[in-house]
Amino acid sequence: MEHAADFSMWALFARATITVKLVMIMLIASSFWAWAIIVQKIIQYRKARAEAAKFDQAFWSGEPLDGLFDQIGMTPDGASEKIFAAGMMEWRRSHRTDGGLIAGATSRIDRAMDVAIAREADELQKGLPVLATVGSTTPFVGLFGTVWGIMNSFIEIAEQQNTNLAVVAPGIAEALLATGLGLLAAIPAVIFYNKLSSDSDRIVSGYEAFSDEFATILSRQLDS
Repeated sequence: MEHAADFSMWALFARATITVKLVMIMLIASSFWAWAIIVQKIIQYRKARAEAAKFDQAFWSGEPLDGLFDQIGMTPDGASEKIFAAGMMEWRRSHRTDGGLIAGATSRIDRAMDVAIAREADELQKGLPVLATVGSTTPFVGLFGTVWGIMNSFIEIAEQQNTNLAVVAPGIAEALLATGLGLLAAIPAVIFYNKLSSDSDRIVSGYEAFSDEFATILSRQLDS
């Protein structure tokens, strides 16, 4: 009596050809890579929002800006603090020794904060292109593994001259596993890429809004 074929994930992987095995390993590695980026970005964005909320509270507490800057220092950790520090450093550099302001202070302060915002935006978006690549390519890589596996199954059928379902099914199942792994890697990558991109844009918009408000405050001081 013949034993029923083993259709467990490991058995399907073990029976697959070397090409399909390499495809499956690549897809599994891509999935782990994508999930590592997803977890890291969720933690990073949560921390960035908490830091921004904490700094906003300190900024609007009524404490003098110079005192807040001295408290934060020139090399702060938080993104909002870095943007504030960039503006304040340029504000202080724009003062002459006689207490007057060098012409064009407002535009220089804006540029200094824009550069700081661009750096933080790059840091927030780092890793997102990997998610986009995993989401767009792994289904096709999985499909390649499936096509290769089915092709080898048909070759084996032709060699054995047996179209019995018990002979055909294992090879087809092994081939389809590659497509399944490709979708398993791609679907979370696409979903979280869209979500994290949106979250990143909202955080950067918050930085830009703060920069505009801060620039307005400094502009009032310049006019007065």
